[in-house]
Amino acid sequence: MSYLVLARKCRPQKFQDVVGQSTIVRILQNALRRKRVAHAMIFSGVRGVGKTTLARIMAKALNCHNSAEAPCDHCSSCEEIKAGTSLDLHEIDGASNRGIQEIRDLKENLRFLPTKEKYKIIIIDEVHMLTMEAFNALLKTLEEPPEHVFFMFATTELHKVPITILSRCQRYELKRIAFAELVSFFAKIADQEGMNISPAALDIIAREADGSVRDGLGLLDQVFSFGGETVTEDDLTQILGLVDNRVFARLAAALLAADLAAALELLHDIYGQGMNTKRFSLGLLQYLRSLLICKICRQPEAILDISDQEMIDLEEIAAKYSIETLSNIFNIIFQGVDGMRYSSYPRAALEMIFIKAAHAGNIVPVSSLLGRLDALLAAEPLELASAQPVTKSTGTGGTSSLAAGQIPVSAPVQESQKIESGSKSVAAEHREILKHKDVSANIPPADSPADEENLAPPVPASEDRLAAPVRAVQRDWDGFVGHVKERKKWMASALELSVKAREKNNELIIKFDDSSECLYLQEPENIKLLAEFAQDFFQRELTVKIVVNDGRLGDKLGGGEAQEERRTLARDPRVEMSLEVLGGEIAGIRTGPRSR
Repeated sequence: MSYLVLARKCRPQKFQDVVGQSTIVRILQNALRRKRVAHAMIFSGVRGVGKTTLARIMAKALNCHNSAEAPCDHCSSCEEIKAGTSLDLHEIDGASNRGIQEIRDLKENLRFLPTKEKYKIIIIDEVHMLTMEAFNALLKTLEEPPEHVFFMFATTELHKVPITILSRCQRYELKRIAFAELVSFFAKIADQEGMNISPAALDIIAREADGSVRDGLGLLDQVFSFGGETVTEDDLTQILGLVDNRVFARLAAALLAADLAAALELLHDIYGQGMNTKRFSLGLLQYLRSLLICKICRQPEAILDISDQEMIDLEEIAAKYSIETLSNIFNIIFQGVDGMRYSSYPRAALEMIFIKAAHAGNIVPVSSLLGRLDALLAAEPLELASAQPVTKSTGTGGTSSLAAGQIPVSAPVQESQKIESGSKSVAAEHREILKHKDVSANIPPADSPADEENLAPPVPASEDRLAAPVRAVQRDWDGFVGHVKERKKWMASALELSVKAREKNNELIIKFDDSSECLYLQEPENIKLLAEFAQDFFQRELTVKIVVNDGRLGDKLGGGEAQEERRTLARDPRVEMSLEVLGGEIAGIRTGPRSR
């Protein structure tokens, strides 16, 4: 008799033997007890969690001679299903029988009553592999099957099954088997086989199984073939070609301590043992992830599938370092491993990754640097020039001082440019400033009397204000869009669709790829409003021109009315009188909404 692998030998035959799917088992048992079993069921989940096993147990339970709630596993029907000789159980591999002809043959067979048992059971494994034509041929039969037929499907990729099939089935999504349940189950199997495996070795097998019972049983088969009645952790790492978690702990400690020599020596030893570099780097990433989770989470044991001793070791290492340091090292290793896939010399790439990761602990958080800068600024505040009144020589030889109550100019002076005592007077300095800088006119309302007493002379701007750079269209375009957005949100949204904006000969030329994007923007009233916004923001006489990518110009141009309004205001007698009294010049006249 040929050897029967553990995955087949230890396959559960009754509900109570199923590992880690207590919720699904309870639902199925209650459905049998209350006679509410769906005519079509689909079991989904990752590999090796019991999808086909549960379908077979349900088939045994439906046709069991001794029990209506669970298979007895002793009657003739249960024995035939266990041996795979039942005439009324049709188990089909969806990967190799995926065409429409196979489904037609199946439908033809369903017309006949069961040969021996009460029901015909159809189990289709990997049902997502069926063709779309095969699914379509199954739809009507699946929706209204004969009373003597039950369908049971199993799949690892539920998203590939058409929704029309899913809507006709009762779905059961199986979860990964918990780490503790796997360890307990594998220990039980080892005891039944007469093998003594250390707890640390069982932990490694359960971790490598990754929630799959079948994968873990395959590893146990390999371990049992090693020989001997006792298997230790070191034996297991040699048999399966795995890296002990203690190696990852030593390597992570070396990287966190910036001990490059120790890290490279460990890598050399692992490489000499024939370990796959990709598998090794993924194991290191998994260990660093565990460190981060131990540092961040209050109950890391609920997330990590590791033993209690490993949890203690991880928490001890994680407590020594900050979250920033651990996350920096993880990100460096993660990005390096992702790029290492394309390297023809992965070992050298991994060594360079270690060198970079070893310096992650030297990174200073930005918040700490800003705190230091604030402390330095608080310790040595900048000295500012004191405020002084400004006088200006008039054209007749006399002087005119600022009226009482006006705000004097306060010009900040850099520390390297402090004015020593005995230098030229503050008044002379400010006269020089006013000589080279323009003074904006403060225009009173149009209905106020145009006499000298009602004039409100403008307050001279500070030196910082006078020295402000001229706004450029291309450089300050985003600022202009924000300026428009405060006033007309839809207009700003239209401007954001433009591909280019530039200024030429006092024209703001805005370019669009599609005329539909600027159709409403070209309306006369909108062009005029946009020109006002542009003149208000850029403080220049600008007209607006809309250009479409195919070379066609917008039909409307804007800005003429606003220019005429500015010229009228510049010739206002009150403005001219203010300029004569103050000896200044007009830098610009605002006519936009903000001025109003």
